[in-house]
Amino acid sequence: MTQMQQTILEAFHFRHATKRFDANKHISESDFNTILEAGRLSPSSLGLEPWKFVVIQNREIRDKLKAISWGAQGQLDTASHFVLILARKNVTSQSDFVQHMIRNVKKYSEASIPATEKKFDDFQTNFHINDNDQSLLEWARKQTYIALGNMMTSAALLNIDSCPIEGFDLDAVTQFLSEEGIIDETHFAPSVMVAFGYRETDPKAKVRQTQDDIVEWLE
Repeated sequence: MTQMQQTILEAFHFRHATKRFDANKHISESDFNTILEAGRLSPSSLGLEPWKFVVIQNREIRDKLKAISWGAQGQLDTASHFVLILARKNVTSQSDFVQHMIRNVKKYSEASIPATEKKFDDFQTNFHINDNDQSLLEWARKQTYIALGNMMTSAALLNIDSCPIEGFDLDAVTQFLSEEGIIDETHFAPSVMVAFGYRETDPKAKVRQTQDDIVEWLE
C-alpha cells in the first residue's frame, strides 16, 4: 500500500459521526477555509453547483435551531463550525441562475448556448428531473450531498471531526430561516446540516460490511 493510499484509508477510519465536540477547541481559519473550498470545488451534475453554504456561528441562531433540530442537539452546542447546506430551486436551462452560470461564470460563447441549453433540457427530461418543482429540488439536494461528502472527507484528512445531520423539522427550519432573512424561499431550500470540530471522546471502532458484501464485479 502506498503512503497516499494509507493516508486516505486512515482518514475514513478516523471519521465518525461526532455527536458532541470539545467546545474549547476551535478550527483554524485556514483549515476551515480548506473545508469550504472542498465543498466549492466539488463536482455537480452539469456543473451547475446548485448549492449554498451558510456557516452559522451566531449563538442565538444556533439556540433557536436547536429547538427544531432534534438530531443536532449536542452539535449545535459544541461544534466549532456549523454549516447549513442549501439546495437551489428551479434549476432549469431558462432560469436566471443557469443563464448566469453559462454566460457569466462559465462564459460560454453565444453561439454555443442554444446547444448547451438543449443538452441541459434533454438530460433533465431523460432523468425525469424537470417533471415538477419537487423533482427539480430533490435533484439539487442530491448534488449538495456530493459537496457534503467532500467537505467531511477533507476535514478527516485534517484530523477534524464532523457530523452530517438530517434530524431536523424541515418545515419549521425552513420557516425559521425565512423569517430570520437567512434564506429566500423563492430560490433556496434547506438540504442538510453538517457540524465540524474536535471530538470530545474517542468513538467505538468503525464497523462496516465487507467488500464481498457490497461489491459485485462483472468481467
